[in-house]
Amino acid sequence: MDKLSTDRRSFLRFGLAGAGALAVGPGILAACQPSTGGGGGPTTTAPVSNLPFGPLSAANADGLELPAGFTSRVVAVSGQLVSGTAYTWHVNPDGGACFVRPGGGWTYVSNSEINPGGGVSALDFNAAGTIVAARSILSGTQQNCAGGATPWGSWLSGEEVSRGKIWECDPTGTVPGVARDALGWFTHEAAAVDPTTGRIYLTEDRTDGALYRFTPTTAGNLSAGLLEVLTESGGLGWAAVPIPNPSTAQTSTRLQVATTKHFNGGEGIWYHAGTIAFTTKGDNRVWSYDIAANTLTVIYDAATHPTPILTGVDNVCGSASGNLYVAEDGGNLEIVILKADGTAGVVARRAGDIGSELTGVAFSPDGSRLYFSSQRSPGTTLEVTGPFI
Repeated sequence: MDKLSTDRRSFLRFGLAGAGALAVGPGILAACQPSTGGGGGPTTTAPVSNLPFGPLSAANADGLELPAGFTSRVVAVSGQLVSGTAYTWHVNPDGGACFVRPGGGWTYVSNSEINPGGGVSALDFNAAGTIVAARSILSGTQQNCAGGATPWGSWLSGEEVSRGKIWECDPTGTVPGVARDALGWFTHEAAAVDPTTGRIYLTEDRTDGALYRFTPTTAGNLSAGLLEVLTESGGLGWAAVPIPNPSTAQTSTRLQVATTKHFNGGEGIWYHAGTIAFTTKGDNRVWSYDIAANTLTVIYDAATHPTPILTGVDNVCGSASGNLYVAEDGGNLEIVILKADGTAGVVARRAGDIGSELTGVAFSPDGSRLYFSSQRSPGTTLEVTGPFI
């Protein structure tokens, strides 16, 4: 029997931080209409939007420009010991998520996007927000980029390499990470779980990448199931991927089905209430897929948006009131809020990190703290506290 499944209780002791609260509200779909504009928006921030938090201050000691009422702290730096621990923080921090800790507090997990190398680290916080422990929960993998948290409390970490894998990880580090081959071998980016069906939606970071869904044979057990790809031929559909685990001599998963709908650089993905929102960096778009209606909508396009401040769209997470928080890979190194009414505004800007990107956006369980990293120069993992909406 699958080792991870036999110790499922280790995962059930953890819950995705704010699984019901930190979510994309349905209002974001109602307020935004499909866009017919082309891709490829501006490469730098254009008109400035300070909504809804107001203008940013000058950079603080942490190198962050923040609105009034927001504060920050550095919680980890690549190559340095995490404060109060004997653990050295990993290089190139990328995708992340928060999990509730038994007995109070929370855990933030973070991927290491490096090849050779990779893996996942974790930071434990007590109920007061003090770091109490840090550790590795996955090693020996390659270029772990993004991923996603599951409703049963595990972290899915994706390898962004050709024929890359999804690894299911225990945030406590008690259960060793397990490769989930059934979720396909491809250039994995992010994952989002539909808790009503157990299906997992997956993005692929290629210029001709696909959107996948995985239906487990048994909900919550990722050792076996059906991998499909979104298709478009007289309408949207789903088709089984004939060879989910292709060898290097075989055709890549995104090219095995002739009618596959391709996306330009799939990045972050988030699920809520029957819809998934995901980003595509190559054309600076944010999309929404309505699962029941089987419809696909562009809810942000830098080429057509009235205030195209969001470029280099990457990792994404959601808030309790139905707003998306999107991290930029490039652009002006900003965290941008995309509100349910379609407006966009800057939440934070990292000053002076030339050649870096912002990654790993995730809220603490109560929604008052936002975690993210500036990946390079050196990698710096930050916490911002404030009146998020």
